[in-house]
Amino acid sequence: MKRTIITLLAVFSIVVGLTAFNQAKQEERPKNLKVLPKNISHEELENVMKSFNVALGVKCNFCHAPKANGERGLDFASDANSHKDVARYMIKMTNQINKKHFKHEHEGKIMNISCNTCHNGKTEPSTILKEK
Repeated sequence: MKRTIITLLAVFSIVVGLTAFNQAKQEERPKNLKVLPKNISHEELENVMKSFNVALGVKCNFCHAPKANGERGLDFASDANSHKDVARYMIKMTNQINKKHFKHEHEGKIMNISCNTCHNGKTEPSTILKEK
C-alpha cells in the first residue's frame, strides 16, 4: 500500500511538472515585435528569419545584438543593433510595394517581391548609378 502511494505521488509529480513546463514553453512569445504580427508562431518566425539569412547572406548576429549580461547568445528583443531597425523599415517597404503593385495573380501565382529580389544574398543590394 505504501509503495502504491509513493508510486502514485511520483507519477502525479511528474505529470504536474511536465504540464507546468509545457505551459511555460507555450507562453513564451517573442518580445518587441514592431512589424511582424504579435501572434506569429515560433515556426513562422523562424522561417521569416531564415529567409532574411538567405536573402542577405548573413547570420542572426547581423541584426540581433549579443546579450548584454555577458551570457553567450543573442538578445533577440534588444534594439541595440541598428540593422534591426533597417530590417523593419525594409519589411514595411516590401509590404507596401506588394500591396500596391503586386496584388494580382499571374498564371496561378501571386507575384510579389521579397528581400531576395534586390539583395540576392548580399547585405547591400546592387544598384545602377545614374549620372547627374
